[in-house]
Amino acid sequence: MACIGAALGLRCTVRALDATGRSRRNWLLTAASAIGSGIWTMHFVAMLGFGVRGTDIRYDVPLTVLSLVVAMGVVGVGVFAVGHGRDRVRSLLIGGLTTGIGVASMHYLGMAALRLHGQVRYDPLLVGLSVLIAVVAATAALWAALHIHAPAAVAVASLVMGAAVSSMHYTGMLAVSVEVAPSGAALPGATVMQFVFPLAVGLGSYLFITAAFVALSPTAGERAAYAFAERPAEPDGHPVDAGAARTRTRTY
Repeated sequence: MACIGAALGLRCTVRALDATGRSRRNWLLTAASAIGSGIWTMHFVAMLGFGVRGTDIRYDVPLTVLSLVVAMGVVGVGVFAVGHGRDRVRSLLIGGLTTGIGVASMHYLGMAALRLHGQVRYDPLLVGLSVLIAVVAATAALWAALHIHAPAAVAVASLVMGAAVSSMHYTGMLAVSVEVAPSGAALPGATVMQFVFPLAVGLGSYLFITAAFVALSPTAGERAAYAFAERPAEPDGHPVDAGAARTRTRTY
């Protein structure tokens, strides 16, 4: 899921760099939603495999939803910094830092939504390492969006970003330790299957549908080629410049 979200986000960013005005804004919004929902889905699919002996686990619904909103919002800030920045190096550094912090914020907000009988603690060194991995991965992915336009190269870049985001997640999970305090009291929140899993399935479906839309949408080069092919032709079969044709008509 992380790789699919990264691939879709990179393709949308590439499309945005070739567009202007409202079209560029729409492509950047799609890129932010794709990357944000991809990493969020990856995180909570991975959390399906997380358990603690001696206690059930529930998820605080508002915090879980907030983690998704933060992921899309902060990643959006980073993507727009790259898409609209004039200084490419500065935009890349700002965008990579912002996007990486957004990825890390999503992860730790999602972890803050955990409800269990006990206390969760973190190793600060490993937490810092996980944030660093997120920032480096995001910067590398945005660099790829700026410099690599070939579909095969984007596919490789998305695999690298997906692997890096997953590494950030499991580094963050390695930092976790839980001190269980057994209790028979009911835990607040929803189970992973009641809330998180259906939402993850919904976002996964969104990614696949959006990927199909992007794949079927013509690029700027293709649209120019279509427009060129539809221009009227001279008797010798060569396309006519519309402006020149109008000038000749007025002269005659």
